[in-house]
Amino acid sequence: MAKFIFITGGVLSGLGKGITAASIGNILAARTKKVFMMKFDQYLNVDAGTLNPAEHGECFVTDDGAETDLDLGHYERFTDQNLSCKSSVMSGQIYQTIIENERAGKYLGKTVQLIPHLTDEVKRRMLDAAKDSKADIVIVEIGGTIGDFEGLHFVEAIRQMRRDLGIENTLYGHVGFFPYLETTEELKTKPLQNSIRDLNTYGIQPDLIFCRADHPIKESQLNKIATFCNIDRDAVVPLETIESVYELPLILEKFNVAKVIARKMGISLGSRKDKSWIELVKKIRAKKTKTVQIALVGKYMDMKDTYYSVTEALKSASYYNSVGLKILWTDSEMIEKDGAAKYLKNVDGVVVPGGFGNRGIEGKIAAAKFARENKIPYLGLCLGMQIATIEFARNVLKTDKCNSTEFDSEVENPVIHIMEHQKKITDYGGTMRLGAYPCVLSKDSISFKAYKQREISERHRHRYEFNNDYRDILAKAGLVIAGTSPDGKLVEIIEMKNHPFFVASQFHPEFKSRPNRPHPLFREFIKAAAK
Repeated sequence: MAKFIFITGGVLSGLGKGITAASIGNILAARTKKVFMMKFDQYLNVDAGTLNPAEHGECFVTDDGAETDLDLGHYERFTDQNLSCKSSVMSGQIYQTIIENERAGKYLGKTVQLIPHLTDEVKRRMLDAAKDSKADIVIVEIGGTIGDFEGLHFVEAIRQMRRDLGIENTLYGHVGFFPYLETTEELKTKPLQNSIRDLNTYGIQPDLIFCRADHPIKESQLNKIATFCNIDRDAVVPLETIESVYELPLILEKFNVAKVIARKMGISLGSRKDKSWIELVKKIRAKKTKTVQIALVGKYMDMKDTYYSVTEALKSASYYNSVGLKILWTDSEMIEKDGAAKYLKNVDGVVVPGGFGNRGIEGKIAAAKFARENKIPYLGLCLGMQIATIEFARNVLKTDKCNSTEFDSEVENPVIHIMEHQKKITDYGGTMRLGAYPCVLSKDSISFKAYKQREISERHRHRYEFNNDYRDILAKAGLVIAGTSPDGKLVEIIEMKNHPFFVASQFHPEFKSRPNRPHPLFREFIKAAAK
């Protein structure tokens, strides 16, 4: 039987609950335990694909095409495994299933209620994921904070799991915050105490407590929480703000969290077998003699989590190349207003990530033009490939009547157009080209030299594609078709001749990058930028 670790949060959101859960997964996986991770979110959306990235952060895509919360990116990076749709569950999915079951007559004669029907569906998904993954330990993060009305069915479900499976097969971890009071110059433990009290009212006594703070935590404050919560002192773990989130697994090692888990769950957990994370942290901490400046030209500037996987992939590549990294957050609308030179003339590389809609598009096109003409390393991701194609068609072929039909449905030369199978789709949720698809690389391409293999698999999230009607004329003008679908019908990667590094992909390589194994395209992009 798989064992379950449940992670809840209190006091406020944004504490790093997902990174804490991922770090627990890291220390267990490093001890050869098979780990599977799940996130239960309170939103009534069916998936994260329809959420506003400027409010919620990036939409992370799995191999099987699930559009998920960005925490799944943390899980994959920290545990080095590819997760699935079973890892991401939103309340909308739960309610949808319950209603469909009721309409299909599966509850005939019964009154459908939160308990047991909603909670049973939550538990069913946990147990199914454990069975399908054959995991030793399933780590389940509950989104939101304790006390949120929207998440009560999740909290009640994990309470019932201890009754169903027993105390040695379940463990509750709680992440809370110590705010700092400037007037008295001290951290206050009361908000976390109240959060634990609220958790107790739902019938859950935490077995592990993680105390987040932006200032040093005193031993007396940890003792106070241990006494208040009636748990062992070593089960109260201080998590002070750190420079890199990738240090967190080693901080958990420092405070012997694996030993606490082993004791409470009755399992054997020896020492850490995988040492690669230790080497990663050494690289992160090492003094850098050179720093590269990378302009991230985006349109969702209100929340930097919108591009979280992109920035983490850039960091991983910089660790690998032993250079420092400075990301310049560059609003494409400001480029439209002031010109590309003002923002890009001193950068070492330009990244244009994905996005939707025509706001800021001309600024992104100007950025691609500036990078191409000035031989600045360029990496385009999804939309970044499409706008690079538009820019090349406009400025190399000398016609301004080129665009994507996403931005101008009546454009004379639609070098980017909607995919054929997308034309009749009216529902927006989960209907894009999603998930992992194979791609075949041209042997004389920069991409092939980076991957060192002919066939690759990468994750997609788009409705529009390169228009093959313009393929020959663009190729003759110098646009390199570096990668296509195996049947040759879909252009997946473009490159530019006589350029140090100009690569743009229709897929999202950032989703498969790992901190200790950077994605080949990001690795070579940073290498080129460092030159």
